Amino acid sequence: MAHNGRFLAGDLVSRRRLRVSGVSLVGNIRGYGLLLGLLVLGGILSILSPVFPTPANLLDIVVQSSVNGSIALGMTFVIATGGIDLSVGSIWALTSIAVGLLVKHGLPWTLAIVFGLAAGVVCGSVTGLLVTKGGVPPFIATLGTMSIYRGLALIISQGYTIYGFPRGLQFIGSGKVLMIPMPAIVLAIAFLITRFLFSRCAFGRHVVAIGGNKEAARLCGINVNKCVMGAYVVGAVLATVGGIIATARLDAAEPIAGNGAELDAIAAVVMGGTSLSGGEANIVGTLVGALVIGTVRNGLTLMNVPTFYQIATVGLIIIAAVLAERAGRSRQ
Repeated sequence: MAHNGRFLAGDLVSRRRLRVSGVSLVGNIRGYGLLLGLLVLGGILSILSPVFPTPANLLDIVVQSSVNGSIALGMTFVIATGGIDLSVGSIWALTSIAVGLLVKHGLPWTLAIVFGLAAGVVCGSVTGLLVTKGGVPPFIATLGTMSIYRGLALIISQGYTIYGFPRGLQFIGSGKVLMIPMPAIVLAIAFLITRFLFSRCAFGRHVVAIGGNKEAARLCGINVNKCVMGAYVVGAVLATVGGIIATARLDAAEPIAGNGAELDAIAAVVMGGTSLSGGEANIVGTLVGALVIGTVRNGLTLMNVPTFYQIATVGLIIIAAVLAERAGRSRQ
């Protein structure tokens, strides 16, 4: 029986490989469909606003999408396990404040970023421990850590914004290399790393297998707790990266930064074809999803649509993406 269980689990992992990063036919159709939708959306906005198709504005969309894109790439790992992380916005705020304070106290900005990323690892580990060892449902665990991390950001900053950073740190948010904005370069690096983890590393396949059937993955010999912990750590680290980009762009670290970041990230992930129930991941789709949301926000801003309506639009996108996913599953 044990051997049969291991065989079934191994078969599960093999089948899950086909569903990672849009490698499956369905994943490719979704990815191409979303990309086509992005192009159509761009065409419509180009008609509505002559400013939209200009090279400067298109680059601005990529830069604006870099923060949400980085966070969403990390969120893909968490959602692929069947979990959720509502604390990414608070991690953004907490780690950015930590980086800002370290810089203000004389630490070189490069070392400050290293410590900030380490703080992200700690945040992700705490959340992962609550979920794996504590047995707390991901929604409740991250709802709690969301408040804890936000509170810590407010406490250590005393509620004040930290601003005025060295040029090297500002370069990450506003500099260019060969005319390519640094935030776009950082996003591209994050994308390549996460795609490699999903498509070439056992870790990515294990994450998807756990989301598909946790018990079968355990029978296959996968260290479920370790992989789930790893998913939350990756999510927290990339939330930290997104926060550093935002801090560098604004030249300011705010303890209230990142409010609602989890909604944009979840929308990008689900829109990109990753199932909220876990067991499937499309890292390419996540990136395109982030660009779609960035394009929508940019287009609405150019048409002078108030921010409140933009927030409502993102909520509608989340609902539409989930409904589309469920409809697609019912036809399979």
